[in-house]
Amino acid sequence: MNTKYYILVFVLLWTALPAGAQCAMCRAVLESGEGQEAARGINNGIIYLMAIPYILMGVLGYFVYRRFRSK
Repeated sequence: MNTKYYILVFVLLWTALPAGAQCAMCRAVLESGEGQEAARGINNGIIYLMAIPYILMGVLGYFVYRRFRSK
């Protein structure tokens, strides 16, 4: 493929705007509260839950790559 295509994909992936990661019900409950610390904590928890499978697959992929590379 064209290198311009890869550059465009790279730029689009790394310039994503931060988004609130709450479902509608969580947002309604958390917006009614006084402090925003709970909402920030919920958002961080959702991000951690989203990232864990990618990290695990990356580690697994690394070990598989290393195993096949050594043969």
